[in-house]
Amino acid sequence: MAIDWTFEGTWPYEPSWFESSDGRMHYIDVGPRDGKPILLMHGNPTWGYLYRNFIGPVTEAGYRAIVPDHLGFGRSDKPDQPELYTVRRHAERLEALLESLDLRDATVVCQDWGGPTSLYWATEHPERVRSLFILNTFAHRLSAPAKLPLPVRMFRARGVGELMVKGLHLFVRGMVFRAGVVHRDRMTPTVKKAYLAPHPTYRSRTAVLQFPREIPTGPEGDVSDLSAQIEAGLRKHFRSKPVKIMWAMKDIAFTPQMVDELWLRTFPDAEVVRIDDAGHYLQEDAHERIVPALVEFLGR
Repeated sequence: MAIDWTFEGTWPYEPSWFESSDGRMHYIDVGPRDGKPILLMHGNPTWGYLYRNFIGPVTEAGYRAIVPDHLGFGRSDKPDQPELYTVRRHAERLEALLESLDLRDATVVCQDWGGPTSLYWATEHPERVRSLFILNTFAHRLSAPAKLPLPVRMFRARGVGELMVKGLHLFVRGMVFRAGVVHRDRMTPTVKKAYLAPHPTYRSRTAVLQFPREIPTGPEGDVSDLSAQIEAGLRKHFRSKPVKIMWAMKDIAFTPQMVDELWLRTFPDAEVVRIDDAGHYLQEDAHERIVPALVEFLGR
């Protein structure tokens, strides 16, 4: 049966498509053509739907909203090839999509893996980006080895991870619907359907599994090297530009300490708003506070 991608009118947007070298990527591009572009970038295992409560207010305020789906997520193609879903590959594909749009004077809004992937584009093309609006994410090299939580270690284990993530779909059911949100009542049947729809089969969940396997456990490795490259670019090009950070304090993945120990070292003058009753998917838990703050930030 064909999927109704409007999800009872909660996602009423016409799709746009970008043919990457690895597969077709979906995005939406709505709002006035002459409006300043606002990039809204998701992480794992979500898709553009995560920003459904942002798009109307942003476009009504005169801005152009661009909301891509990474390959393997949302309406984008989902090849069953783990090597296509490294963080660097995601970042380079997103760069190609965004460069095809020739954006100018953009603001990057990013969360989770949407941080390093979109901030890679920003630091490679700083002349295109006017400001950053950072939600719980990272773009820093670890300074020491880190111990991962047990669920993440299980996801990374060969065989066990495939069973849990690709077989039982536990990353969505366990993280998006439970551990990653504080206000679980917002996970209505329609919202759950929208997050389950993109990955209906075992083979379609390869990208979801690859992201936890990309989490760095120390200062070495490709993701750590990429993160260090991005942070250096942020320090070089964005300390003189507007940066705002809104941080969910009940995030089980990105802790409150990360604001002071990482982000405020990168951006000492950034404005920070800490949201006490929001979890990892703060776009679900706290959009009533984040969206007005974003529109106000854009209008300064």
